[in-house]
Amino acid sequence: MIGGADGTIEAHGIGGQADLPISLELAVSGAVAALVVSFTVLVVAWRRPRYDGQPVTGRLVWPPLDAFVSSVAFRVGARVVGLLLAAYTVAVAVAGQDNLTNPFFGIFYVWWWVGLVFASALLGPVWRAISPVRTLNAGIAHLAGSDPDAGLVPYPERLGYWPAALGLFAFVWLELAYEYPTELGSVRFWCAVYVGAMLVGGAVFGNRFYERADPFEVYSSLIAKLSPWARDEEERLVLRSPLANLATIPPLPGLVAVVAVLFGSTAFDSFRESTFWVKFYQGSSIDKVYLDNVALLCFVLLAGLLFSGGSALTPPGAEVSRRDLPRHYAHSIVPIILGYIVAHYLTLFIDVGTQTLARASDPFGKGWDILGTAAVEPSYWFSYHPQTLATIKVLAVVVGHVVAAVAAHDRALALLPRKDQVTGQLPLLAVMVTFTAGGLMLLFSA
Repeated sequence: MIGGADGTIEAHGIGGQADLPISLELAVSGAVAALVVSFTVLVVAWRRPRYDGQPVTGRLVWPPLDAFVSSVAFRVGARVVGLLLAAYTVAVAVAGQDNLTNPFFGIFYVWWWVGLVFASALLGPVWRAISPVRTLNAGIAHLAGSDPDAGLVPYPERLGYWPAALGLFAFVWLELAYEYPTELGSVRFWCAVYVGAMLVGGAVFGNRFYERADPFEVYSSLIAKLSPWARDEEERLVLRSPLANLATIPPLPGLVAVVAVLFGSTAFDSFRESTFWVKFYQGSSIDKVYLDNVALLCFVLLAGLLFSGGSALTPPGAEVSRRDLPRHYAHSIVPIILGYIVAHYLTLFIDVGTQTLARASDPFGKGWDILGTAAVEPSYWFSYHPQTLATIKVLAVVVGHVVAAVAAHDRALALLPRKDQVTGQLPLLAVMVTFTAGGLMLLFSA
């Protein structure tokens, strides 16, 4: 997405199906077999829910570490870091050069969008800790003598995650379907609208608005459920199974839309680089921008409809209606999203992220080296090891789907009537198999 030093557009990854140690057909077959075998083992060995509805418990971490990350100094320090990063980003967005060597593009599309995912998977809900809009809202509330948690009115629970889903779609639309995704004015305008909406929403609804409506906080918090960190009932820092964390995602309205946007847009990002799509729009009389917009929307809708259909076809229990089943299973898609992010954006993050670090030392094109990183260059290690990259891609997708199958199985045991606890999961398994096979084929079709 981001241009290189010569202004050309770089692909999100290297390593196609020709670089696989085995054929693509065998890779897809093996991945599907791994998913089916995992499901079979789960049916035999995992007969009662282990995580659903369980209290948050885990192994207590080293007390000094808990005291450090729980301290006011740590929380304030994280807020200061967030504000400094935001101030730097604003400076390069406003005063930086209007070309692809401006680090603003790498900060926006790579560090913020992709790096936030990796950081959240390793460290927990990073954006909630450093979010500059949360900090600004807290500062404004303090000056006004109000409570930043309360706001003026309660956040409508019926909205759930729907505002976040719309915000996430707005981002992927800008990146993947807008005609000028690397035009400085367009990206600045997007950021200005985001900040304005977040500050108004926080002032009206309080911090609950950020938990439900901030697209980056929702994204970060969902991925953070796959980290090993959590707070127990007494607010102590503990280590626990990511599967146990995953089960605590609240099944709110809009959750299916969020995961559909994240999964569908990543699938479309692979598809739009495929030979089929390139030949199609080159031979079409319809403008490519229009085709990309329609295709992106179709991919998101298809992902949501397939998952919703598979979930709704499972037998409903006594406590959850068939209509609400999809959002109760939607947490299981989060591992798949992380797997595809690793598979699709790993090289982008490493290579373009390193370029951005070098360019960040000279934010205004003056020949500066304020961070001492101007001479840093990407190693392009995966360019010389495409088979390794191809293997990582397959493993990331397969592991993501297997973890998703475990999460869905555990939830199904809690929701399905006892007589349907095996056959009732088959529609969801069919959807998982479809996602696995289709995702791998798209990933290696570029």
